[in-house]
Amino acid sequence: MGVLIIRVLRVAVAALGAAAVITALVTSRGTVANFVSFFTIESNILAIVVLAVGGVRDPRAERWAYFRGAVTLYMVITGIVYAALLSTVDVELPAPWTNSVLHQVLPILILVDWLFLPPWTRSSRARALAWLAFPLVYFAYSLIRGPVAHFYPYPFLDPRPHGYDHVIVYAIVLAIGMAVLALLVHRIAAQRLASAARQDDVEARPRPGSGDRPPVRRRTR
Repeated sequence: MGVLIIRVLRVAVAALGAAAVITALVTSRGTVANFVSFFTIESNILAIVVLAVGGVRDPRAERWAYFRGAVTLYMVITGIVYAALLSTVDVELPAPWTNSVLHQVLPILILVDWLFLPPWTRSSRARALAWLAFPLVYFAYSLIRGPVAHFYPYPFLDPRPHGYDHVIVYAIVLAIGMAVLALLVHRIAAQRLASAARQDDVEARPRPGSGDRPPVRRRTR
């Protein structure tokens, strides 16, 4: 029954996220290309996929666990960067509820899902750091596309006001923060898996008074 509830909740949250993304797209003041160039939108679309598939199928494959961890990291990055740098900036989301869902609600819920339902396989720290490949590619994409489209999705990616030095400083700070977050997301899963393994080991041990005790031999006179 508990598994069914979890799956239903995942699908419901995925539906909420999809509704927020669609509403944001319909009400967006810019082009579709600019809309999908926001890291927030890209990470939320990935989160919707993870939650929907997790609700319908709940795969146990190692690759899926790795992908799920990566998306969890991207959503945590989305929530923290928004709270720290973008809460007072116009991120082109006219409907307040979509802004809240995409920047606050979904990042929190997918982290909770990862915290209480960790993957069924272990991953190394090196592989966790490889999750940063997508944000790095996104950074390069934004700087290459920016001069061509005359559009930068976030102020800290825009070199026009203060030059590229300003952007590079932000990039270094964010990269260090993202690496720390990647290791934390990995550690959460590792600790939960270790805790579950210890619990299974305790439950598998024979209990006093159970029928698993070896028979006691009686002495004969």
